[in-house]
Amino acid sequence: MIILVINAGSSSVKFTIFDMADQKKVLASGLIERIGIEGTSMKYTNFRGEEVKGEVPVKNPKDAVKIITERLLDARVGVLKSMSDIKAIGHRVVQGMEKIIEPVLLDEKAKTIVRECGVLAPLHNPHNLMGIEACEAVLPGVPNVGVFDTAFHSTMPSRAFLYALPYKYYEEDHIRRYGFHGTSHGFVAKAAAALDGRPLNSLKIITAHLGNGCSLAAVKNGQCQDTSMGLTPLEGVIMGTRSGDLDASAVLYIMKKDGLTPDQADNLLNKKSGVLGLASIGSSDLRDVEAEANKGNKLCAQALEVFAYRVKKYIGSYMAALGGLDILVFTAGVGENSSTMRAAICQDLEGIGLKLDAQKNSVRSPEPRVVSTGDSPIKIHVIPTNEELAIAEATLKLVG
Repeated sequence: MIILVINAGSSSVKFTIFDMADQKKVLASGLIERIGIEGTSMKYTNFRGEEVKGEVPVKNPKDAVKIITERLLDARVGVLKSMSDIKAIGHRVVQGMEKIIEPVLLDEKAKTIVRECGVLAPLHNPHNLMGIEACEAVLPGVPNVGVFDTAFHSTMPSRAFLYALPYKYYEEDHIRRYGFHGTSHGFVAKAAAALDGRPLNSLKIITAHLGNGCSLAAVKNGQCQDTSMGLTPLEGVIMGTRSGDLDASAVLYIMKKDGLTPDQADNLLNKKSGVLGLASIGSSDLRDVEAEANKGNKLCAQALEVFAYRVKKYIGSYMAALGGLDILVFTAGVGENSSTMRAAICQDLEGIGLKLDAQKNSVRSPEPRVVSTGDSPIKIHVIPTNEELAIAEATLKLVG
């Protein structure tokens, strides 16, 4: 079965098309970005390694899906004979609240819920929905499936998701911890169990999704028990441009001192803080920050130290919450590729059972691998995440 996966954002549409019957082969993938902005461009690569790059006449998600289908059928670089080859479309949807806690067929009822949940994800759900409706228009009759970032975390107990606010804010306004990156956390937890050769439902796992956006999850017997992101993706560990955990009074102080509106404060915390704010070199990319730190930049060195320390604290707290740990997993851009950050996070954790093997850790590979020592009581894995494949698998399971 051929499945198209769509991730529609505010100004971009990312796509991957899989042949699930042929060892889940990626037939083609790409990205259309700067939609609605001057210089809209497309990157397309097929399984033969053929690439197409350049500007495209795209003004909205519907135009984007049309261009994607044209490339997939193109006589030179296409991978399909007919659009009827596509049997289902899987969509990333950010927020499902407590209303949608598993993949669903996106009928009118489900789309209404996606729209309603947009009140807690105004920068994501409306654009996800536009991508869904674009696919309905361009590919009528093809089933659309929604896979929600929040779904994997729906198994959290109330002790983990409730905030210490007047209870009416949970009852009336649904203010609680939801967590994000759930598709990634679920995928790598399952992969970690497979790599370890033990059943997922017998393991205690901490998954660390570390990229420009970062979150950790505590997983017991395959179910999420806690996660670091909260009502929004702002809470938790320090990220590329997000502050992570912060005393709310600090925000109120800054707003009063600088006369910031709520929208300006939101922009400060989400887009100007985190590693970007701490390092103060105009970049949130840890590779840039590491390079400057190696040149002697003290602010960059400090930013890296603070980043690693916050992740380390979450690992310790989640070990306590789980009552132990079998596997720690690193994934996403930083988690998969930065051996220095993995080493910084694991430094001095030998006493609680996490022994990183320096040689194994230094090897870069696209494959899932163990980077702990042979005698480490707790395994340390590096597992590349693949949210697109996870969405395709969920879609196949629902419609196949």
